[in-house]
Amino acid sequence: MTSDIIVKYFPSLTEKQLQQFNRLPELYNYWNNQINVISRKDIDLLFERHILHSLGIAKVMQFLPGESVLDVGTGGGFPGIPLAILFPETQFYLVDSIGKKIKVVLEVAKALELKNVRASHNRAEEINEKFDFIVSRAVTRLGEFYPWIKDKFSKASKNVLSNGILYLKGGDLEEEIKESGLQVKQYYLKDYFKEEFFETKQVIYIKGK
Repeated sequence: MTSDIIVKYFPSLTEKQLQQFNRLPELYNYWNNQINVISRKDIDLLFERHILHSLGIAKVMQFLPGESVLDVGTGGGFPGIPLAILFPETQFYLVDSIGKKIKVVLEVAKALELKNVRASHNRAEEINEKFDFIVSRAVTRLGEFYPWIKDKFSKASKNVLSNGILYLKGGDLEEEIKESGLQVKQYYLKDYFKEEFFETKQVIYIKGK
């Protein structure tokens, strides 16, 4: 398992970033044997189904130095850890309601010497900070997710998209979007990545209030 698929779509990685991405399989294999954070069938497809999938957000949004990003329901660190490697000058705060998953996140961030990552065992509703962007990977339905974080956006927007949510989702989302009553913009990952896995995968953008 190599990072070739990452280099294919992100060819301007530094040597340090490449080394960090290349260490992820070893780290996740080790921690997955202690604490199951990735399904057994997916661990061999880590680069495609977890790392590159997480980086789909980077095809939609280039985070700026000094911006802050909250990753809600990060699990073992997705999408937060790959994004933190790609954007070393952006601050990432990874939270999950399951403490043992946050232990994995902290250990992986420590092993990679990611100075721009912090993590805590929290629910999104318990966080009392403001962020430029909030990211997540299919934690729940959009209509349930939005109330958790609707008051957590910084007022001043500096990026090409206004501060808001970048949510990784798959499948036919028409009904879910309609049910949520939210104004969304859909970015289809098949427009960026050619692998079959991304055929129905999307990044959903919702502007923060």
